[in-house]
Amino acid sequence: MTQIINIAAYKFVSLDNLEGRREVMLARAEACALKGKVILTAEGINIFLAGTQVCIDAFLNWLREDPAFTDIEVKFSISDGVPFKRMLVKVKNEIIRMNHPTIRPEAGRAPAVDAKTCARWLAQGTDDDGRPVVMLDTRNEFEVQAGTFRDAINWHITKFTEFPQAVLDHRAELAGKTVISFCTGGIRCEKAAIYMEEVGVEHIYQLDGGILKYFEETDAKDFIGNCFVFDERETLDSQLNPQPVGA
Repeated sequence: MTQIINIAAYKFVSLDNLEGRREVMLARAEACALKGKVILTAEGINIFLAGTQVCIDAFLNWLREDPAFTDIEVKFSISDGVPFKRMLVKVKNEIIRMNHPTIRPEAGRAPAVDAKTCARWLAQGTDDDGRPVVMLDTRNEFEVQAGTFRDAINWHITKFTEFPQAVLDHRAELAGKTVISFCTGGIRCEKAAIYMEEVGVEHIYQLDGGILKYFEETDAKDFIGNCFVFDERETLDSQLNPQPVGA
């Protein structure tokens, strides 16, 4: 059986000629026999693709020839089959819709904490300054139900556009704590952390690379359940293996 490589990647970077990029990227992905989805926006790119190792490598080598994507970071996982039915490249207004166009991670990220540091802080219960650490899940309720960090804050939002108001409603509860916002791969928590900084939440960090990077780089002992993913694999366990919902 041929092993399938799944990749997830994003980058906030100003892009123009989106329709032209869409046509070229779709042609290249199809030439590499890949399936999945790419979202192109003026604020950047979001990629979920699957194929053989040779095909994935060929696509990434081509992608990184573009100066906009030379340093794009990629997360990898493995499956027995291709978890997508077709290849789509779409042009949208935002990588992830928040309805706050002034939030532009390309202009400057909020502070980030890497997976290993996050795991260490969770194990000791405080950050390196002795401040209590809390995890804030920025995902939708149905995603949280598949799995989340132990004792994570969940505001039970049904779509990401609800997140800004939830911050305003609960901001006082975060006072005096170090807050680590997290999501599946990093996109939502990047925007979330910037927004929270702008409205005065102190000691806010984003989990660099999201849950998937945390699974990749730690033993994931503080994560309960599986991570929901938006393809036919449904969820991934801490070893990045596909697990049906409810498993």
